[in-house]
Amino acid sequence: MVAPDVEVFRFASNFEYLEGEFYLNSALGRGIDSINPSLAFGGPPPIGAQKANLDPIYANIFEEFGYKEIGQLRAVIEAVGGRDIKRPLLNLSKEVFSYMIDKAVGFKLSSRFDSYANSINFLITASVFPYAGLVGLVGATPLLLFIQSRKRLDRVVLYEHCCTKGPTIVVPYNLTVAEFTNLTSTLANQLGRCGLKDEGIIVPQSSLRVENQTESNILVADVSSLSYSRIVQEILRILYGTSSENMSGAFFSEGANGLIARSLLGL
Repeated sequence: MVAPDVEVFRFASNFEYLEGEFYLNSALGRGIDSINPSLAFGGPPPIGAQKANLDPIYANIFEEFGYKEIGQLRAVIEAVGGRDIKRPLLNLSKEVFSYMIDKAVGFKLSSRFDSYANSINFLITASVFPYAGLVGLVGATPLLLFIQSRKRLDRVVLYEHCCTKGPTIVVPYNLTVAEFTNLTSTLANQLGRCGLKDEGIIVPQSSLRVENQTESNILVADVSSLSYSRIVQEILRILYGTSSENMSGAFFSEGANGLIARSLLGL
């Protein structure tokens, strides 16, 4: 394997750690170290991760997601021969999620948004990670595309709360799930400085609908129904929450690991 592919795998490991820790801790109250501590390669445990107050069906779904992240992480580690992989310092605290949601709505909510409080709040925040990872890996390598291909189920679940049962209001904010997904998608586009590459669950504009037909938007894609692609810098700008690949923050308070991410931080 040539060096650029190796570094792409190392870069991808950051997001497997991110999603694995988030899903496992939220569903079980414990993370990767409780399943296979050797996979962390000595990296620090995440900050602020905790068990979410999930309905049993969602706890089961995201527990499975967490286990699959472990398998995907193992595939990435094997692809680089286990060299120079290490769990980054992740911040999965309520405060970080609240900060990102405040940025999305444009002001500080009077009641702090708690991503772990209930299933709806969790689903809104959980939808951020898979989309950033998926579009960032489009065109990278066949293996990375394969291991990311399942990550649309979260949007299917969100869609249920947008349409099939009628619009779900997120208490106490008087905003619907669809409105929240539109706001968080807009934030991702703004932070990424990339134009339109993220979309909410419902798209009222006909130009964004699949073949100009449906308002539902489970599979985010361009006018040709092809997945959007993101460059490395755009992914980091979003997950750092700083709109800059040169300034760490939010979920990666000390930055992501690997040559690609560290070089952009000047390290």
